Amino acid sequence: MTTKAQEFPFHLHSEAIPLPPQLASDDDPAPRTRGQRVWRQLRKSRLALPGAGLVLFFVLAAIFAPVLAPHDPYANDLVGMLAPPTWEHPFGTDELGRDILARVLYGARLSLAEGLFSVALAMAVGVPVGVISGYVGGRTDTVIMRLIDIMLAFPGVLLAIVIVSILGPSLINAMIAVAVYTIPIFARLARGSTLSVKEEPYIEACRAGGMSHIRIIVRHLLPNIASTLWVMAALRVAMAILTASSLSFLGLGAQSPSPEWGAMLANGRNYMLIAPHVVVFPGAAIVLLVLGLNFLQDGLRVALDPKMAER
Repeated sequence: MTTKAQEFPFHLHSEAIPLPPQLASDDDPAPRTRGQRVWRQLRKSRLALPGAGLVLFFVLAAIFAPVLAPHDPYANDLVGMLAPPTWEHPFGTDELGRDILARVLYGARLSLAEGLFSVALAMAVGVPVGVISGYVGGRTDTVIMRLIDIMLAFPGVLLAIVIVSILGPSLINAMIAVAVYTIPIFARLARGSTLSVKEEPYIEACRAGGMSHIRIIVRHLLPNIASTLWVMAALRVAMAILTASSLSFLGLGAQSPSPEWGAMLANGRNYMLIAPHVVVFPGAAIVLLVLGLNFLQDGLRVALDPKMAER
């Protein structure tokens, strides 16, 4: 007669089998939603979070400019012209005695508005044009793309200068000019993304099911190309800020006494040798904001790429 121990010569341990480190760790669980996956990829990026921090810093500075600004950005003080940085004026004063820190803070509002308005207007026009061109195809696609190619034949800044010269120098006209030359970029991107998505099986299934073209575009096509468009939008906001500042520097954008960073550089370029702080701080603000947007764009490109979820 055999005992149970003889029937089963091996032992059944109650202790838990140790899991591999990558599975046992609770610090970085597998993402369950798209938002969690995007956040996980952003945290892995070495540039995304610093870039987001820089952008957030300027956004907060723009929002709370009236609270943070130590002086009125438009108040002249002819006695304290071109004063170096002091405790009273941390960034010094400009050629009219105006506080540069206050003007940089208020200028963040204008620069962010330039970038966001220009890109929003360009997307509002370019994305529908590109989606329709790619989805419909045929002669419609050919005609639209030839018109887009004509616009792309002109250098962007040169086209913006021509448009502002026609409309007249002002901040609004500069933003419109920047938006106009950005439209073809979003149109071509939206068309290319639409061409790659419209042949997917789920789109074919929607057509076979009798779903209308508008519903297919709105509910199925646009959501699947949105990530590509948002990544490009982050990059184009930085480019729009640079272009609008360049137009203001040339006297075609924001006009004095507006505290726009490009206009501040234009007004202070004659005093660079005797008072370099007049151009250093507005220039540094442009560089840091554009750098932050580029870092953020690079992180978004990685985070919103579906292929990265498999890595």
